[in-house]
Amino acid sequence: MDKIITLDRTNIDHEHICCAISDKKCKDGYALKKEWLKQEFDKGYVFRRIDARAKVFIEYGPAENAWSPVIAPDYLFVNCFWVSGKYKGNGYGIELLRLALEDALAQGKSGLVTVAGARKFHFMSDTKWLLKQGFEICDSTNSGFSLLVKKIRKEAPDPTFRESVKAGVCSDKGDLVVYYSHRCPFTEFHVNTSLPETAKNRKLALKIHKLDTLEKAQSAPSPASIFSLFYQGKFLTTDLSVCMDSRFDKIMEKYHR
Repeated sequence: MDKIITLDRTNIDHEHICCAISDKKCKDGYALKKEWLKQEFDKGYVFRRIDARAKVFIEYGPAENAWSPVIAPDYLFVNCFWVSGKYKGNGYGIELLRLALEDALAQGKSGLVTVAGARKFHFMSDTKWLLKQGFEICDSTNSGFSLLVKKIRKEAPDPTFRESVKAGVCSDKGDLVVYYSHRCPFTEFHVNTSLPETAKNRKLALKIHKLDTLEKAQSAPSPASIFSLFYQGKFLTTDLSVCMDSRFDKIMEKYHR
């Protein structure tokens, strides 16, 4: 098993952050994600990855500072958690999760909490795998999101979603409405370049909401603050590839079934 390293302010400028490593069109988003991480490190955020050029990593921090509309005092909130390619099935996910639980225990936290889909959602952890690791579903939304908790203190209150996400709708009922943040290196380019062109080709109105503050992220209409697309006010997808002209129609077909 490759060594697992922790990124912080002392090394992040010369270490990669897994996603969009070689994607030149997303270099601005890559830099923005690093700047976002630097700010979050000061609030107790943790980024761990294997010491290799791969997408094997976990990110988490105090749930009170989570860029997601959840209420989970005294928990650690797991953001991105990804083991890809040849590294799957080799114990990396279990080890990264163990380290997060170890941190939660050392900090006197009640446990871990994370957002996933009732089914597999893009850019989100696999619910079935998390349930096998001892997580339990403690809340859900009409749009198919689940809030999962793995408790250290069994008597601790269950985390909940904020009311802003329960119905799975947004206040803007226009054609396409997107909410995104710099938590992912890919969003800046695809939301502001690919998606406007895709919408224009189909004569669809597009409104973009950048979640650039903690307050905006915590009051968003979707728990997926990396990227969430709404169509005529209803949640559509977390799949960022919907921004691309070649993928949009296929994803819309699924929505209309």
